[in-house]
Amino acid sequence: MDYRSFLRYLRFEKRSSAHTLEAYSRDLEQLNHFLVESCGLGPDDYPVSLHLRSWLVSLMEQGLLPRSINRKISTVKTYFKFMLREGLHPGPDPSKALQRPKTPVNLPRAVPLAAMEDWASAPWPEDFWELRDRCVVETLYGCGLRRAEVIQLRWMDWDRGQGTLRVTGKRSKTRLLPLATELGTLLGHYAQKAAENGPTLPEAPLFFTPKGAPLYPKLVVDLVKKALLKVPSVPQRSPHVLRHSYATHMLDNGADLNAVKTLLGHANLAATQIYTHQSVEKLKEIHRKTHPKG
Repeated sequence: MDYRSFLRYLRFEKRSSAHTLEAYSRDLEQLNHFLVESCGLGPDDYPVSLHLRSWLVSLMEQGLLPRSINRKISTVKTYFKFMLREGLHPGPDPSKALQRPKTPVNLPRAVPLAAMEDWASAPWPEDFWELRDRCVVETLYGCGLRRAEVIQLRWMDWDRGQGTLRVTGKRSKTRLLPLATELGTLLGHYAQKAAENGPTLPEAPLFFTPKGAPLYPKLVVDLVKKALLKVPSVPQRSPHVLRHSYATHMLDNGADLNAVKTLLGHANLAATQIYTHQSVEKLKEIHRKTHPKG
């Protein structure tokens, strides 16, 4: 099963992220290995629905979670849709009959607002690298950024005069985000300290390592975990928890759902609506604790 043309399409036409390309490539490699080793298909053979269903059964037997299986099904469906459109598969679509297993709804776990405010009220660190870490965490929360988005930020993306941040999201889509006054002040202090360590060129990363390189994913995860260790009530500690917290706190305070969708950079409203469930759960808890018949 040759999927090189499909990956080129994702990379150059869809402008998919490196993370997406890696995931699609891994899924298709796993499927191809199964088709060769378990089904005996050669490089010129076309899999049918039975082959694909057998692969999914094998994944379930390995204990793969429904959410992961659904992602692999999405990969396969997208692949065969491309192959048929480009005339690279004779049809019919073998992935059309694949059924997605049901997945439990896992609501985002947000940092309590009071706990986040307590953490942010601490004095700014004197050490520059601790100050950088503080800025990264506050930018993730203050703008609702994804991990990859904060890594890609450059000095030119920050408009000090307008108090905005230009963010490049999935599929290279950009959005302009407002900065809260407190976050703008903190970044200004950070910029002053950064300039003492060397020139801050417009194209250079806004948040960088001691060697001047952009941050890397594990470093962002580690510094967020370290920061949230000071908030004992948080069950999960990751950059995405801060993004969840940003959306949840805004909706709890009456923000319009469409506005939150735009700020988060979601492609459709359905992705944002999960945060309304978080707010409803909060209302249910308040009702249970305070209503006489709760």
